[in-house]
Amino acid sequence: MRLVLVGPPGAGKGTQAQFIAEHLQVPKISTGDIFRANVGQGTELGLLAKTFMDRGDLVPDDVTIEMVRNRLTEDDAQGGFLLDGFPRTVPQAEVLDSMLAESGVKLHVVLELVVEDDEVIRRLSGRRTCRTCNHIWHIDFDPPSVEGVCDLDGGELYQRDDDQAETIANRLKVYANETAPLVGYYASRGLLVGIDATGPVDDVTQRAIDALRPLQHGD
Repeated sequence: MRLVLVGPPGAGKGTQAQFIAEHLQVPKISTGDIFRANVGQGTELGLLAKTFMDRGDLVPDDVTIEMVRNRLTEDDAQGGFLLDGFPRTVPQAEVLDSMLAESGVKLHVVLELVVEDDEVIRRLSGRRTCRTCNHIWHIDFDPPSVEGVCDLDGGELYQRDDDQAETIANRLKVYANETAPLVGYYASRGLLVGIDATGPVDDVTQRAIDALRPLQHGD
């Protein structure tokens, strides 16, 4: 199966991508993994991407697309894949369509993790990070025994800047403007399947597997 996973920040894409890919026995391919691999191996594209990353700039579309193209030609992706973090925009989705068409294949499904903005803000703004060991706790879902103190090493817990409600709200606006149009693009092509991504991780994974089961097929 060839699928794309989409959803807002805080929807649990990284966690669900891993579980779903393992269930389907396909590689999980994320842009973060691809960037790290190319930079670590010192590839031409990796060195080019690093020049942007070192400046704190976004890696340009053409570099990202070429990295994805190379990754999808690797042997383990020939029987299917799960893409997480790409495409992020409709133009990237159109490039992916063309890329797959060149190989005579197409996407089977785009799985959307659906979470309300209020829940995303609750999930992310409730995180607290230990200054000593960097372990992440959550004031609602996984609180420490003593407020503000890490159970593991007694370190001080703090809220990172990118976990503050105002920052999260801005990230959600960016998602709505840039990535959410993908939902309409794929829905219009009959590829979109949405699932409720609230509740325990195992429950969300099971909903995803149940939603994908009727769609598992070959070319």
